[in-house]
Amino acid sequence: MLDPTKFYPWQINIASKWLQNRNRFSHAWLIHGLPGIGKQQFALAAAASILCEQPSKELACGRCQSCHWIKHGNHPDIKRIRPDSHALSEYEEGYPVDDSTLGGAKSISNEIRVDQLRRLESWFNTATHKGGYRVAVLYPAQNLNIISANALLKILEEPPTSTLFFLVADAVDMLLPTIVSRCRRMPLPVPDTDVGIQWLKENNIKKPELWLSATSMAPVKALKLALEASQPYPDWLPKLLKLVVISDTNPDVSGLISEIEKDKGTICIEIIQRALIDTLLLKNGLPARYYPDLEVLHDLMNRVSSKSVSNTLKWIGKQKLIANHPVNYSLLLHSMLQRLILTLRS
Repeated sequence: MLDPTKFYPWQINIASKWLQNRNRFSHAWLIHGLPGIGKQQFALAAAASILCEQPSKELACGRCQSCHWIKHGNHPDIKRIRPDSHALSEYEEGYPVDDSTLGGAKSISNEIRVDQLRRLESWFNTATHKGGYRVAVLYPAQNLNIISANALLKILEEPPTSTLFFLVADAVDMLLPTIVSRCRRMPLPVPDTDVGIQWLKENNIKKPELWLSATSMAPVKALKLALEASQPYPDWLPKLLKLVVISDTNPDVSGLISEIEKDKGTICIEIIQRALIDTLLLKNGLPARYYPDLEVLHDLMNRVSSKSVSNTLKWIGKQKLIANHPVNYSLLLHSMLQRLILTLRS
C-alpha cells in the first residue's frame, strides 16, 4: 500500500513546481493522463501537501498531525468521492477508509451517484481545520452519470469558499464540456521508460520492460498486472491467434469462450487490438509495441495481409462500443471471435 501523502518518483518534480503556486490555485483542477500512471495518487498526495502543517519543498512532510490523519483516512478537510466499487477495492487493498459510501446504496455501484455530491453540502458549511483549505478529490471523473455530472457542475459554478476540487480522469473528452470549462487542466505525462523500469525493479518485478510494453508504459498499471498475472498477456490470446494461423474456414472458438469471459469485454477487445497493432508493426519491419515476446505474432504476420488486419481493427473498434452493454456477453463474444478469425483469414 502506497502512503497517500507521497507522490510516485516520477511525479515529485512536477508536483513541487505546480504546488509553488498554491496560493493562486484555481478552485477546480482536472488531472488527466494515460490510465495507470498514478493520477489518483497524484491528486491525493497533492491534497495532503496542501493540508500539511509543515510542508517540505511544497510537499507533504508525512509526519505532522494533518498527514497522520490523512494516512488513517480521517482528515476532516479532505473528501474522496468515488464509486462504491472503487471504495470497496481500496478497502480490500488495505487503504484507509474515510467516510466511504459502502453500505449507503442498495448495490455496489460503478458510478459516482448524485447523493454522494449532495452530502457534501454540510461539509461545505463546516469551518475548516485551522482556517485552511478543504479538498475534494473526485475519481474517476468519467464515472459521473448525467445526473451527478450536472450536480457537480452546479457546485463548480458557485464554488464554496476555501474549497479545492481535484477531478481525476483518463481523458478530457470523456467529461461534459461544461465541467471541463470550469476546471484548470493538469496533464500528467507518461514517465520515462528508464524511470518506470527502475521503479518496477525496486518492486521486485522481473523483466519490467515487458510489463511496461503491455500497459503502454504505465508503471502503476504494469505493477498491478505483474502482481496478478504470470505473463503480460492472458493465456487465451496465443490460443486465439493460433486459430487464425492454423484453423480451417469454420473455426471452433467455443473452447476459448469460458477463458476469455474472465476478462471484461473492453479489456478483452483492447488485448486483441494490441496484438493486431503489433502484427501490423511487424509486417512493416518494426518491433512489436505491446507484446514483443509473443512468438505467435510472427506466424500471424506471415499469414494475414495488412489490409485484412487494418479492416479488422476498424471492425473491432465498433464492437468495443457495445462490449459492456447489458447483452448476452457469451453470444457476443462467440460471434465476435468467429468473425475475427474469418476476417483475418480472408
